[in-house]
Amino acid sequence: MSQQAITNIQSNPEFEARVQRGAENALNCMGVTATDRLFILTDYERGAIARRVAAAALDRHAAVSVHFLEHYGKRPLTAFPESLRRDLQQFHPTVTFYIATTRPGEIGFRIPLLPFLTQELRVRHGHMPGIDEQLMAEGMCADYDQVYEITNKVYEIVRQAERIHVTSIKGSDLTATFHKHWKWIPCHGRYHEQGQWGNLPEGEVFTAPADVNGVVVCDVLGDFFSARYGVLKHPVRITIKNGHATEVTSEDATVAKELRDYLFSVPNGNRVGEFAIGTLISLKQPVGNLLQDEKIPGLHIAFGNPYPEYTGADWDARIHVDVVPTTCTIEVDGRLIMRDGAFCL
Repeated sequence: MSQQAITNIQSNPEFEARVQRGAENALNCMGVTATDRLFILTDYERGAIARRVAAAALDRHAAVSVHFLEHYGKRPLTAFPESLRRDLQQFHPTVTFYIATTRPGEIGFRIPLLPFLTQELRVRHGHMPGIDEQLMAEGMCADYDQVYEITNKVYEIVRQAERIHVTSIKGSDLTATFHKHWKWIPCHGRYHEQGQWGNLPEGEVFTAPADVNGVVVCDVLGDFFSARYGVLKHPVRITIKNGHATEVTSEDATVAKELRDYLFSVPNGNRVGEFAIGTLISLKQPVGNLLQDEKIPGLHIAFGNPYPEYTGADWDARIHVDVVPTTCTIEVDGRLIMRDGAFCL
């Protein structure tokens, strides 16, 4: 999309109203009231969105403090700055938001940030890496009562699953098995208790799988690949054996090599750490932003970090790269729950 087209969209009063509604929904997801103290971490590129959320919180008479990543060091921030840790501790927030762009290597900062916020400070946290105004006007404007209902329905089906088989019209065909002691996490968009967090826009159920085998053909990549490539011109095909990516191919050899090199750059980087089902049914097609596209009804998996603090997985990794196939068919222990991207619950 050209810069002029973006400007035309953003000057549209209807679009502006939807962005504002998205800001209100972000606060609703966190249950923000006048008793809360909000610490918003943003960057120069997403400061306008952060200011919308801050203003809406002030209208609710909450206390608000906005901080910029650039004030804590040169981007990309690859480690958790002690100065940021101190600022968070001194402010004593009850709610935090991360509203910023993604940069190569910053996953190394965001991974330790999450448990510090939710487990040490016990805040309610809205995580929005890669958010933009398009997502505020789309995914953040969803009916989150509906998201809550559907997500919990899917959670009740999968939480004790032994085997899930997924295919897609572009050629994905993979089977995952699950560890009975590792948890499924319902990401339903209601985080009103201290220590809870979610990626906004919200709508998915995820876990760390015990094993995955097969092929996934994906149209969107996560981490910094999302901002760099958007919806891929040529899908990436990843072969998975015994839970590890073994081969990455695409008609776009540059993308395939870059992804392959990144997955193999750290221990366990090529291991499947997340197996998830998107539940945001208002989304119909990818827009090229992982933060929203991973919530499209269907499968997404991630290589690397399995969020062991939440899933109970007994391993770890310093990267986390999601991949999103489209138009999926999903069977849970032989029960069909989705056909060609549409739930049949």
